[in-house]
Amino acid sequence: MAASGSLGLTVDLALAGLTVGSAAALSGIGLVVCHRATGVLNIAQGAQAMAVAYLLRDLVVVRHWPVWPAVAFCLLLVAPALGVLLDVLVYRPLQRRGAGPADTMVAGLGVFVLLIGAVVLLWGAAPLAGAPSPFGGAPIRLPGGHALRPDTVAQLAAILVLALTVAATTRWTRFGLHLRAVVDDRRLAGLAGVDADRVSAAGWAFGSFTAGLVGIALAPYLLLDPYGLPLLVMETMAVAVAARLRSIPVAVATGLGLGVAQAELTRLRPAGQLLPLVEAVQSNLFVIALLATALLAGPRISGERAGSPAFSAPGAADGGRGAAAVCLVLLLLPLGFRGNDLRSALLVPALALVLLSIVVVTGYGGQISLGQAGYAGMGALGTALLMSGRVPGLPPLPAAPALLLAVLATAPLGLLTGWPAIRRRGLALALVTFAVGTAMSRFVFQQPYATTGLTLDRPSFLAGDRAFYVAELLLLGLGAAVVRGLHRGRLGRALTAMRDHEAGAVAAGVDVPGLKLLAFVAGAALAALGGGLMGLAGRAFDAASFDPVRGLLWFAAVVVAGADSALGAVLAAALLIGLDAGTVAGVSAVAVGVLAAAIGRLPGGLAALPGRRSAQAPPPLPPGRLTPAGQRVRATIAGRIAREEER
Repeated sequence: MAASGSLGLTVDLALAGLTVGSAAALSGIGLVVCHRATGVLNIAQGAQAMAVAYLLRDLVVVRHWPVWPAVAFCLLLVAPALGVLLDVLVYRPLQRRGAGPADTMVAGLGVFVLLIGAVVLLWGAAPLAGAPSPFGGAPIRLPGGHALRPDTVAQLAAILVLALTVAATTRWTRFGLHLRAVVDDRRLAGLAGVDADRVSAAGWAFGSFTAGLVGIALAPYLLLDPYGLPLLVMETMAVAVAARLRSIPVAVATGLGLGVAQAELTRLRPAGQLLPLVEAVQSNLFVIALLATALLAGPRISGERAGSPAFSAPGAADGGRGAAAVCLVLLLLPLGFRGNDLRSALLVPALALVLLSIVVVTGYGGQISLGQAGYAGMGALGTALLMSGRVPGLPPLPAAPALLLAVLATAPLGLLTGWPAIRRRGLALALVTFAVGTAMSRFVFQQPYATTGLTLDRPSFLAGDRAFYVAELLLLGLGAAVVRGLHRGRLGRALTAMRDHEAGAVAAGVDVPGLKLLAFVAGAALAALGGGLMGLAGRAFDAASFDPVRGLLWFAAVVVAGADSALGAVLAAALLIGLDAGTVAGVSAVAVGVLAAAIGRLPGGLAALPGRRSAQAPPPLPPGRLTPAGQRVRATIAGRIAREEER
């Protein structure tokens, strides 16, 4: 009887896990198809799913539409139209100027934060009750007394239909033939007469459709949160990465397997101190899978050409005297503030230090890091733990030595992302750093064992907001001086060489692995210092301040302001804090998102505007102006397509 009961529980948990697993599988199908059609990993898919889920809820709950017409409107009209719009306005300009994976990823992050900001402006940041499921009714009874939810059955059916449709389309239709030609070589396919733009638009429409399907599938089970839901869907990228962004069957199997495994793990209930850790693993299995698959995939998903820079900074250096004067005014202006205005301004120098860490890692070192919010959180949490006497063997420490020790302890943690960076670049490194930052948030910042009973207060001589702000300015000046020192002399030339051409730097004798580790360790220290100051400014540790989604916003803001400029980090911090404090929450995300999404029309961001006209690539030759070599290539490709069609 016990064995029978255990088997029954296993089956019930597996059936329950299919609900989340099928949503992850749908997400994987959309990511794989979109990547195969466009060459882009749709990093904004989570935000698209969130936007569709919010729209569905608004139509059904607020405007009282019937459920099915609302679902049809969202899935068949709004979601595909959003995908086509993104293709035309954001990604097509990037493709036409031959932008690398880094610029494409920044544009995707711009879309991500833009949609989040728009949702916050329209519906607020507070979580809302989820949208109703279009599949009501009683559960479907299976042999043995087991039950399967109707919406789970619908999701499994959608997976089967989508997988078969994609397979049939790519294998037996003319569009599938054109799709394979575009995937193999977009330029040559265009020379052969294939409308590559139409193929990309179809890929983006399908990807956005599946994103909306994921949002509608998850909405009935969750509170709609403009930060939590996009992050949850983003974690399902593990499914697509495990499939090497190519195989739909592998993506489906991985998604269903992870969903079932996550449900089965709930049976483990160890006693004692292991319980919180096991529960964290149970609820964050997709985060672990994303980290594991990104580490195992390595350069195979980087999408970069040999010798191409990992990240192309615009060479803004540190701006001119005018930019320095603007930043100085922005930093000194709060000294005349009072009350809430001054308390809001306390975050500007602290956040500027965190953003300086992105300048060091990305702007100077050329390494894409999406996990700097995790290191900032470790600095804040470490300071609080040391001040609270929670570190074994140490008494409660005053704020200044606690902050210093927290920075020194966090700096070596930069190796968590620095070590994988030795063999990874571009998209592969971005996924690893994002997974590391998300793991810090889920396994440390959000766990009661680490965050309960904390004391985080300023020393008596800095208790006043104005005195504390002056101390922050002094630390920011010290941090900026260190960052400028890294960009000067022999070390600065080595970092620039590594960023611009890693293979050439190696050939010139530059210790590239050592430089990468140095950049990540220095970045972790700066982020920890800024995070500790953020905690002291608010006199509390707030895990939401170091949410991984905020880290994505910070990264996009630095790139928009000028990733190669220390002054750009200060300007970005002032804009992020000032816009939200002076207007309403979400405005800063919309502004940064618009500028980051327009990176295809503004190569290098705002810092590169003065020299953009001279740096523009020449326009492509029109079809009638091909060189003789181009005409021969076009005839060869067209002949291949004709022969394949005949077969």
